[in-house]
Amino acid sequence: MPRFQGTEEQERALGAFVKLLRAGNAVTAAAMRSLADSGLTPTQFAVLEALYHAAGPKPMCLSDVAHKILTSSGNLTLVVKNLEKRGLVRRKLSGKDRRFVELEITARGGKIISDVFPAHAAEIVGVMSRLSPAEQETLAGLCRKLGAAETSRQ
Repeated sequence: MPRFQGTEEQERALGAFVKLLRAGNAVTAAAMRSLADSGLTPTQFAVLEALYHAAGPKPMCLSDVAHKILTSSGNLTLVVKNLEKRGLVRRKLSGKDRRFVELEITARGGKIISDVFPAHAAEIVGVMSRLSPAEQETLAGLCRKLGAAETSRQ
């Protein structure tokens, strides 16, 4: 089967895209190593982390958590159910609007995330230290630029 022969612009964009995905997957894999002993899946960790670092101890609407961790509310249902079974989060109907489900982290969930997060952060710092501080800032800016461009198209 013949290889795709695109324009120079296509080849450059596709090459950058593949490199971005590979780098993202490598960094994610390194960051997730810190979860090995926690019994948390990456998505469970993301939910706990979002709730733990939310502004104040207030609960978050399930759809806000889904948006924050880049998943759909439908995908989150089973994750939250499993976290709830372990006593790490609590679901409740919103007092303001009974159609919305709020999610709050329990003391046990807070303890787990506060124990796991430092090792998680250290893994990320270790991987990102391959770049200089200036390169990390540039990368962050470029990622924001890509994300903003895509958000404005939706």
